[in-house]
Amino acid sequence: MGFFKEGEKVWVQMPDGSQRAGVYVGEAETATWFGGEPQAYVVFPDTEQGAEVPTELITPRDEKG
Repeated sequence: MGFFKEGEKVWVQMPDGSQRAGVYVGEAETATWFGGEPQAYVVFPDTEQGAEVPTELITPRDEKG
């Protein structure tokens, strides 16, 4: 897919509509092998826990402003 780079800061849209800061780790390639939607691995710095999330819920995080 190549949308994000390893270590890139991202926002992850949560089920309640809020956004949570995360760090992109990589693609979850096996998800699409079984007919699923593209997934990615992210780590949440606030808890240091990882998650596999749909790539459509991930956007770049710009902290300049």
